[in-house]
Order: sequence, then structure tokens, then C-alpha cells
Amino acid sequence: MKKLLLSYLKEKRFQLLFFTLFLLIFAVIYNLYMTKWEAFFYAACLCSVLGFITLSVSFFQYAANHKERQRLIRSIETNYETLPTAKTMAEQDYQEMIRILGQQCNELITRFQAERQDSLDYYTTWVHQIKTPIAVMQMILKSEDREEYHELSAELFRIEQYVEMVLSYIRLDSESSDFIFQNHALDDLIRQCIRNYAPQFIRKKIRLHYEPTQASVLTDEKWFCFILEQLLSNAVKYTYQGDVTISVSSNKILSIQDSGIGIAPEDLPRIFEKGFTGYNGRADKKSTGLGLFLCKQAADKLGIRISAASEPGKGTVFSLDLSSGKLEVE
Repeated sequence: MKKLLLSYLKEKRFQLLFFTLFLLIFAVIYNLYMTKWEAFFYAACLCSVLGFITLSVSFFQYAANHKERQRLIRSIETNYETLPTAKTMAEQDYQEMIRILGQQCNELITRFQAERQDSLDYYTTWVHQIKTPIAVMQMILKSEDREEYHELSAELFRIEQYVEMVLSYIRLDSESSDFIFQNHALDDLIRQCIRNYAPQFIRKKIRLHYEPTQASVLTDEKWFCFILEQLLSNAVKYTYQGDVTISVSSNKILSIQDSGIGIAPEDLPRIFEKGFTGYNGRADKKSTGLGLFLCKQAADKLGIRISAASEPGKGTVFSLDLSSGKLEVE
């Protein structure tokens, strides 16, 4: 209230200055005509009391108008057409500016949403269309048990994962992301991801250790598997020999530990940034710097805390805190 009062007095400073000036003019005139000072003081007191009452009423109206404007600011996106009645020409001009800007903003938002939806529809169609030749090529490659065919099949699998990443990148930031939260057996989700990456583990002769758990998790199946598959993809990609261990602690911390090349200490705080590849990513020219960024974005939307610990040359551990979400089934 003190700040509001000071702001009001600052706006009324010229009126107060003129009132003081008028009193001085009256004092000079009374003195020139040698009128009794009691009459001047009596008139000055009456004017001061009347001015104080007027200013008080004006201040409360000023405070009420300020409160109403603060209410409108919180929802100006929808209420810019229903502004209070303007009392001055300046207010009318400002309100007209707000209406014009609001209309232009709505037009831009509508255009952006339409273009974004067109883009999403295009890439969705493209992903589904490209999957057909990928599936055909996979069938052809699997029909021959030759080493070069296995290599080509592995590269084709990576192409398929990159195609899915394109769609995930667009969908994840969409307001209409298709999240469906249900209770799932954690074993079923982990096994589903392991099956998808089993050929990659076999091809690179990497041992996989996983002890089944009876835990369940409230999450979206598709996006949770997306996170887990991205972490498995990184584990396979940066582990040239050794093993990968998937474990779930009693307090529902899911860990994926590999014995790969690890992450440099100076890179570790930035691995979830968009487009960041770090030293190891730059060494591997195929790194895009999007996988872990998308993992972090999806994890945030699912209410999962994701973290990483690593030591160069000894491997990396990614942890998913599945107990952190405050989600409930409706």
C-alpha cells in the first residue's frame, strides 16, 4: 500500500504544486489588502480539508483501478476485448492499441498452430511411409546369414531409431502430446526395450545383466520406453567391450550402467542440453546431441528425475528416479 500511495502522490505532484501555489497567491493578496490573517487561515484550512477528502476518494478509486488492471493482466490473452470503460482520450488510445496487438497476436498464434500441425502431419505420414521400405530391407537382410548383412541390418536399425527420433522431437513439444498414464509392470517395459536392442548387444558381443523386479510404475508406456531405449542405445553405442547392467533398487531407482568410454567431467553437467555432443560426441561423427535432450524433456513430462554419473574410461550410469512422480490414476 505504501508503494501504491507513493506512486499516486507522484502522479498528482503537479496538482499538489498548483494547490500550494494558489495558497501562496491568496496569502500575498490578503497581505496587500491588509486583510486579517484569520480569514486567510480559515479559508486555507477549509480548502485543505476539502482537498484532502477529494484526494482520499481519488486514491481509493486509483487503488481499485490498479487492482482491476492487475486482474486483467493475469488473463490479458483472453480479456483484451473486455477492458474497463476508458475515462480519458489517452486511455481510449491505449486500449485501442491493446486490442489491435491482441488481434494480431491471436492471428499469429492461429497461423503458427496451423503450420505446426501441418508439419506434424507431414512428418507423421513420412515416418509411417519410410517404415515400409525399412521393414522390407530388414526382411531381405535377415534372409541371409552373412556378416556384412548383419552389419547392414544394424545400420538399418539405427536409421529406424533416428526416424522415430524425428517424430518424437516434434510430438514432445506439442500441446497435444498423446500421454496415457497407466500402471505398468516395470519388468514388461524393460523386457520390451531389451528385445528391441538384443541384436545390437549380440552383434557387438556385449553382455547384458538384468535381474527381474516385481515393481510397477505409473507412466506412459510409449514415452517411458522411448527414454529407456535412448539410454540403451547410448550404452551400446559407446561400449566397445564389456557389459551393460540394468538394475532397480528398492526405492525404485532404475539404473543403466555400462563399461564404455564414459563422459568427460566438464561435459557431464551439459549432456542434457539440446545439441550438446561433448568430447566423445565430437569423436563420434554420428552423434546428434538430441537423444539425451529428448530423454530429459520426456522425463520431465512424466515426472521422472533423470541423472548421470560417469568416469572417463570406466563407464557411465544413468539413473531414473521412478518414485519422484506425483501422478495418480484418475
